[in-house]
Amino acid sequence: MTSMLVFDPAMCCSTGVCGPAVDPRLSRFAADLDWLKGQGVAVERFNLSHEPARFVADDSVKSALEDKGEAALPLVKVNGEVKSVGTYPTRDELAAWAGVAAPPPAKFVIAPAPTTASSDCCVPAASGAAPAPSKCC
Repeated sequence: MTSMLVFDPAMCCSTGVCGPAVDPRLSRFAADLDWLKGQGVAVERFNLSHEPARFVADDSVKSALEDKGEAALPLVKVNGEVKSVGTYPTRDELAAWAGVAAPPPAKFVIAPAPTTASSDCCVPAASGAAPAPSKCC
């Protein structure tokens, strides 16, 4: 089983939805880690403000902090190997490191706006019958 350790900078929570400004990167990353867990990856996350001993106990994390300071965080390790320093990786990167297939990108289809307005568009006819099929509904 793949093991992923994430060492976050000091913050009040790991989701990014606390405080007056929501950080979309943190929300995305938290969702990506939840997705990885669903794929069978063992994920552990450590926050510098809550678990500083974990940062000191890990030689590669301690070394990165000595070299770059808090700019080294977040730091991501996969099966003991440092994969990312100072940035939150993408879902594709996480999937590749964990050896799982990344989901295909979401496809959004935007329907074209109707070119002509119809008086019976989505409105029942006066007789109470269902509206005639149209391209606007």
